[in-house]
Amino acid sequence: MIHRTDPARQAPWQVEMAAAIRDPETLVRVLGLPDTLLAAARRAHEHFPVRVPPAYLARIRQGDPEDPLLRQILPLDLEEAPQPGFSRDPVGDLAAQVVPGVLHKYEGRVLLTATGACAIHCRYCFRRHFPYAKAHAARDRWALATAHLAADPSIREVILSGGDPLTLSDDKLAGLMGALRALPHVKRLRLHTRVPVVIPSRVDDGLLGWLDETPLAVVMVLHINHPREVDEAVVRACGRLRAARVTLLNQAVLLAGVNDDAEVLAALSERVFEAGVLPYYLHMLDRVEGAAHFAVDAARALGLLEVLRVRLPGYLVPRLVREEAGAPAKVPVVTVGAGPGYR
Repeated sequence: MIHRTDPARQAPWQVEMAAAIRDPETLVRVLGLPDTLLAAARRAHEHFPVRVPPAYLARIRQGDPEDPLLRQILPLDLEEAPQPGFSRDPVGDLAAQVVPGVLHKYEGRVLLTATGACAIHCRYCFRRHFPYAKAHAARDRWALATAHLAADPSIREVILSGGDPLTLSDDKLAGLMGALRALPHVKRLRLHTRVPVVIPSRVDDGLLGWLDETPLAVVMVLHINHPREVDEAVVRACGRLRAARVTLLNQAVLLAGVNDDAEVLAALSERVFEAGVLPYYLHMLDRVEGAAHFAVDAARALGLLEVLRVRLPGYLVPRLVREEAGAPAKVPVVTVGAGPGYR
């Protein structure tokens, strides 16, 4: 938790997180955007509030309502339009919850919704309606989560998600690591996070310290959707993580008006690889209520992927996947219909 009354005790990344823009008026003013955007932004903000940290804001072009980075964080009236097939729990998280904050969907892996907090509020977030107040794994100091892990020796990997797990303090994360040490069947820790991208200063000595101390193999899945999100500070943060023996993967979401373009996707793969991050998934939009305007149909997605296969070496071509509630694994998009799952 951030204690704004005592900023002297905060790490620099916590100060940056606390300085995030949290209202549409400030966002529009700081970026020199047209005032005509404000009424719609206020309405959508009431249901899912604005949050943009300064480091990410600095990468958005001034005065450009079509900027692809802005599109990811600007509330629009389109979010309020109901769309058939879009729901508040599009991937079946609540049905997969075995104890509060613990989702057991896939064989050998358990996902912990470690916190409801995020450093940035992406408008397409598939958990924008998730009941974090009642369902996050850290609420009881990880006790229920670790009890579930201890009772099932088939679990080899723990996935930290959220919210964003790297909004937690290093002390809280180290507390979880201490509990995991007692579980010899757990071999890997995976973190799904956007924080090193939107607040690169989060990758500091404290974070690297507890990562270095864990006996688990650590995989960090970053969430980078556009090549302009990777500035030099992000490159440095990725370099420090790689030096700490963290495997870095990227999971991008295919978003209309952001990256549904072969040139942008090719540049994204090249840029993240230059930063030491392997393109892993290109994820179809999870059909969450409020995000229908970001959807790209499967036929177009497959066409984009074919262009990437021609232009890029195979290791730079991400797997095109979707998540389906109740499926035993991510589902590869190989035709316009659904294909078999893979793990």
